Amino acid sequence: MLLIPLATGAGVALLAGGRLVPILLLTAAVLTLFWLRTPVESLLGTGAVRIQNRQERKLVSGVIFPLAAVSAVCLGALFGQGQNRELIWPGAIAAAAFALQMLLKRIGRATRMGAEIAGAIALTSTAPAAYCVAMGRLDARAWTLWLVNWLFAADQIHFVWLRMRGVRASGFREKLIAGWSFLAGNIILGGVLLLACHFHWLPALPLVAFIPILLRGFLWFAAKPRPIVVRRLGWTELAHSMVFAVLLTASLSFVR
Repeated sequence: MLLIPLATGAGVALLAGGRLVPILLLTAAVLTLFWLRTPVESLLGTGAVRIQNRQERKLVSGVIFPLAAVSAVCLGALFGQGQNRELIWPGAIAAAAFALQMLLKRIGRATRMGAEIAGAIALTSTAPAAYCVAMGRLDARAWTLWLVNWLFAADQIHFVWLRMRGVRASGFREKLIAGWSFLAGNIILGGVLLLACHFHWLPALPLVAFIPILLRGFLWFAAKPRPIVVRRLGWTELAHSMVFAVLLTASLSFVR
């Protein structure tokens, strides 16, 4: 969910003549900042795993400082000489999304899926960021990349939760009871995409990238019951993500 949007933003930009070096710097910065999250949460005592003694604190600090140094160097290179100032907007929105995610997590299990969807706003910000640093601007295409990547991620999160909740559903009726909210969301997603296309808010061709996941969602209700294999589900969703990235990148590259 972090790298697929980055790959789509980078792919669209490179096919349009964007620069590769800033994308590599951004990738290094994004990965190090992402890896910093867990040790920093442990150090601050806000994560699931917390530091228990001085030795663990020393170990975590030894991880934090090198990662922070790499991210600082990469970000310094990206923002040097007043470059890429527009990245502040995706960064600010991503920070607000992470804060919302933490708040929703604290409320309890009832808001866990909402927390993941809020976190996806931040993770998919790598799409417009990659496009911005490669092309030198944050234009409508960058925001389009963010929106469609987030819509895909939100649907994917909802589907995984549906598979977990509907593991015991044995027929269409039981599946409908377990997954009526996902079915409604799938229908709404399809409708929103069509309306966005109709009013020219989104190009028509990139919407092809959503066809596989929309079909996957609808077909689950008609499929025969079968036990869930978590690892297989993970690989399947990864495959859907990669197909989405290829279709989205290819389709946006044809749109001028």
